[in-house]
Amino acid sequence: MSLVDFYTVIAVCAGGFFFLAGSVGLLRFPDTLTRLHALTKADNLGLGLIVLGLLPRTDGVASAIQLILIWLLALLASGASSQLIARVASRTEPRA
Repeated sequence: MSLVDFYTVIAVCAGGFFFLAGSVGLLRFPDTLTRLHALTKADNLGLGLIVLGLLPRTDGVASAIQLILIWLLALLASGASSQLIARVASRTEPRA
C-alpha cells in the first residue's frame, strides 16, 4: 500500500467518522438548534475530509476542481438551509 493509498483511507475513514458523529448528534440532542448545530458542523467537516481524501485519486485537474466545487456548493447549501431551519425553529419552539 502506497502513501497515497494510506492517506486516502485515513481521510475517508475520518470523514465517515464525522458523518456518524453528526448523525448521533441528530438523534441524541434535545432540541432543534443543538441538533442542527451538531449535524451541520460534523457533516461539513466529514464531507471536507472525504473530498480531501479523494483528491489524490482524481484523473486530472478538471475532476479535482469538480470535487472542490461540489464541496463548496454543499457548504453554501448547508449554511443557507440551516439558517432557514433555525429561523423557523426559533419562532415556533418555546424557549426554556
